[in-house]
Amino acid sequence: MAQTSTTLIASKTHKPNIGPVTDISFIATGTEYKISATSTSLGNLAQYDLITVTGTTNNNSTFTVKSVASDDLSVIVEEIVTTETSDGSTTTTLDHTGFVSDKAKGDGYYSQVDGVHTVAYKIDATLTGTIKMQGTLASTPTEDDWFNISGTDFITEQSTTISSSNFTGNFVWVRAKATSVTAGTISSIQLNS
Repeated sequence: MAQTSTTLIASKTHKPNIGPVTDISFIATGTEYKISATSTSLGNLAQYDLITVTGTTNNNSTFTVKSVASDDLSVIVEEIVTTETSDGSTTTTLDHTGFVSDKAKGDGYYSQVDGVHTVAYKIDATLTGTIKMQGTLASTPTEDDWFNISGTDFITEQSTTISSSNFTGNFVWVRAKATSVTAGTISSIQLNS
């Protein structure tokens, strides 16, 4: 089978943090996990954004946004939240700390034997953070199924705006993950597998 080239991220920019605010609640209903506000807009968030929550009793953690409600007052997240209702006085902050890309088919998906992949990261000179590749062997992965792929880290330092890595593994799915992002833009992340 011929190699395929996939755009994992076309363009992603760091977003302003939300808070401190006093109207954030956390709702666990079966397997749906929601972060909700009564009046604070969460509409600047989007699918695959990473947000780090602080100021709560039980939910100080990093969450991956799965979807944003049409009224912009709640987001569904991938990770488990503990039900916690806003008391109107506790201040909560939602810091935008990065992104994950959508999953892309790895060599293991196609039962390829070589497992060779190449990734190219292109960023603007203001991006701060770390970008890495993650893989999974699960055919229908959840957040807990992803693991970091060794040797694919790109730690930004404002002088290098393009980096690439080769990695080998028969991963069923792969994705990019940017963490500790406090400013700047990822211009693109390309994958060949």
